[in-house]
Amino acid sequence: MASATARRGTVIGAVLLSLLGIPAQAAPREPTAAETGNALPAPDLAGLRTVLRAAQRQGAPGAMARIDDHGTTHRVAEGVADRGTRRALDDADRFRVGSVTKVFTAVVLLQLADENKLRLDAPVNRYLPGLLPDDRITVRHVLSHRSGLHDYTNDMFAQTVQGFEAVRGKVFTYRQLVDRSLLRPRTNAPGAVYAYSNTNFVVAGMLVEMLTGHSVRTEYQNRIIEPLKLSDTFYVHPGTKIPGRHARGYLTPDQAGAALVDATDQTASWAQSAGALISTTRDLNTFLTALLGGRLISAAQLSQMRQWMPAGTDQAYGLGLRRRDLSCGVSVYGHTGAVQGYYTYAFTSTDGRRSLSALANTSNNDAVLTTMQGTLESAFCGTSTKVPRGLARPVEGPAERPVRRPAEQQADISPGIALD
Repeated sequence: MASATARRGTVIGAVLLSLLGIPAQAAPREPTAAETGNALPAPDLAGLRTVLRAAQRQGAPGAMARIDDHGTTHRVAEGVADRGTRRALDDADRFRVGSVTKVFTAVVLLQLADENKLRLDAPVNRYLPGLLPDDRITVRHVLSHRSGLHDYTNDMFAQTVQGFEAVRGKVFTYRQLVDRSLLRPRTNAPGAVYAYSNTNFVVAGMLVEMLTGHSVRTEYQNRIIEPLKLSDTFYVHPGTKIPGRHARGYLTPDQAGAALVDATDQTASWAQSAGALISTTRDLNTFLTALLGGRLISAAQLSQMRQWMPAGTDQAYGLGLRRRDLSCGVSVYGHTGAVQGYYTYAFTSTDGRRSLSALANTSNNDAVLTTMQGTLESAFCGTSTKVPRGLARPVEGPAERPVRRPAEQQADISPGIALD
């Protein structure tokens, strides 16, 4: 099933890049004139629909995208939100956003830096004494995935479905998750290498709670959700349900041909401040528009957030924020998310005036993940879109066999797509 309206309104271990010799705070890339919202070409809505249909053919029950552009909203959806009822996927459906949560967590910490309660270049152990085995690991290293802390989810989800079923009802403390990481050797010296690890943002959540005396739920609510009126954004941990109308999420097993697993209900306790938020395409666009528009953190902290380090082909990572460089010369800013049953892309222009959020309600399917990258090309490059490196343009045709990796490590991995 499909729907589209336009109205007025408001990517383990395969991508560990050696960055030795790169300064700790590489200079931010300056946006070109073509990257500003005013100069962007019109979105390619037909191309966007083609991308979503390709994702559906590759194994996603449904896929949708929303573009908010200078007050005009475009919505495109294909497929179903629920395989049982066959209800069509809709822009109003809530879903688990996975690692897009990291941007929210980084914003809270940068707000605390604005309040002089935190120094980015201070050791984490200054605030959380004895937590980490190396006093050289700073807050900046954690937020930029340069701490060298092993990603505990690599072991936790070495077998996709079995690993998920073992934790879907469990409640972890932050310390238990960090301890799982510390059982393994660190991947690099602090500050030397970008190496994506969910452990970093578990530590970030611990910092939020220690510095404020409140739960991350309270801080998300008071600092971001309420001020921006994000009425469809929730942190329900350790609750297992998505409130209200929502898209069900379907986990692809490792065995080819095995039935999809409904992964909707879970504590997401293995993720917490690294990936447990629930939201909608509308709220994610509102959030990123506000962030890049300077409404959530000071210009000085936004500049720190955009101190880029190379992080894969045509992309870079700042402090909880990813930059993707598209085929038309435009760069966009945001994050991707992978949590059992859901893939999310959420990005905005350099001025925040055009934002795109897209969902496919499946995971552990590299073909779908790669295809969904094309939503960015259609939204920000328009009909001038070229075929990006590592991304074949989706075309109409017969159903394609899903490409599956051996394990769901809860980080976006695909050829040409860095870990998210």
